[in-house]
Amino acid sequence: MDVKTVCLGMLTDGEASGYDLKKEFESSFSHFFAAGYGSIYPALNALARDGMVECRHVPQEGKPDRKVYTITAAGRDHLLAALENPCPSHKVRSEFLATMCFAHLMSREQIETVLDNRVKEMTDYLQLFREFETTSMDDWPPGARFVLGFGQTMMKTMREYVEENRDKLFDKTGTGNKTAIG
Repeated sequence: MDVKTVCLGMLTDGEASGYDLKKEFESSFSHFFAAGYGSIYPALNALARDGMVECRHVPQEGKPDRKVYTITAAGRDHLLAALENPCPSHKVRSEFLATMCFAHLMSREQIETVLDNRVKEMTDYLQLFREFETTSMDDWPPGARFVLGFGQTMMKTMREYVEENRDKLFDKTGTGNKTAIG
């Protein structure tokens, strides 16, 4: 599923600006689908050009007009067609895992810092998920609740794995295997 289709899905909850969609990507979508302004705004422009969303301009004092997007019937049809895919892929792009592939080129201190930062990030996600549960889930559809539970399970499991297996990244002397490059 691409950014355009995810934006269409988000717009089924009601009209939104690009900024609003970015906030959604940063909160409830952040653990499984990343998108920034550089992909959201081009997606919205393409959707508007193709008649899948309508855009209206809302004047703001001292600022440029705010563009607010609404899904159209054509956009809803496109989204529903995309949701018919019986085998959506589950791709993982992880800078963390790519970095760990080259841990043998890092010092112990570098490795420990990366691992500690990753554990903190996962702990922060789990806190965010707890906040969702206590403040806003009453009106969430079942799919969103499922995704939240999936995210909680992934973060807990990944954090446990990192904490229980971090020593595998060090040689028998307890230091990194740093190899000179060049």
